[in-house]
Amino acid sequence: MVSIKIQKTGFKNIAHLRDLYLQESNFQVRYDSYHARGWADYYVVQVGEERIGYAAVKGLEERNDRNSVFEFYLIPSYRHLAAAFFAAFLSQIKVKWIESQSNDEPLTALSYEFGKNINTEVILFKDQLTTHLAIENVQFRKREASDQLFEHSSEPEGDYVLIKDGQVVATGGLLTHYNFPFADLYMEVHPEQRRKGYGSLLLQEIKTACYQAGRVPAARCNLENKASKATLLKAGFAVAGYLLVGELR
Repeated sequence: MVSIKIQKTGFKNIAHLRDLYLQESNFQVRYDSYHARGWADYYVVQVGEERIGYAAVKGLEERNDRNSVFEFYLIPSYRHLAAAFFAAFLSQIKVKWIESQSNDEPLTALSYEFGKNINTEVILFKDQLTTHLAIENVQFRKREASDQLFEHSSEPEGDYVLIKDGQVVATGGLLTHYNFPFADLYMEVHPEQRRKGYGSLLLQEIKTACYQAGRVPAARCNLENKASKATLLKAGFAVAGYLLVGELR
């Protein structure tokens, strides 16, 4: 059996390995911004003196806690030993939770092998289809300073609007603090204008603006938010995965 060493380290010492993780993943990583904001601790996985992987730990609910492993990456030549490396990590680093995106297959496999009571509250979406939705006499454009916006209850006001009869009926935008080139799209429709197709039309047009800005559209919504899921699917998104949370055994 190989000699496994787990050592706490700084981000710069595992950055090259995380670059490999992002290249291999090629999807929006929900907690990518935690790295730039200093909200995670890091552990390098070594065989002898060779760095062959890393683990990242964050707080599940409280930002300053370090009780949940949310990234665990090994280079391919050692991945067949993933369970042994992960067990070695858990024997040294006391964490209670494991979080994974179901489209992160190596970590999700470890979640089911080492975790229990695995649940999800968040659906992740990727762009899949180019749609051609249209609503008569509705204009899509960038938001202007003179626009009178409705009161928002769940999303930011955003940089883009839909105009119907001179009134703003929907607003939306894109967040770019996730891993490049992905952007997280969002929107909100005026409460009195819902179920008329405005949300999907707005997302369709923001997708185009997103590509024009050199970004790849992605999105997420709560598992219980059936309306948002239907809106995203109608706009050409597809379910990419789920954000899983489990308790470590």
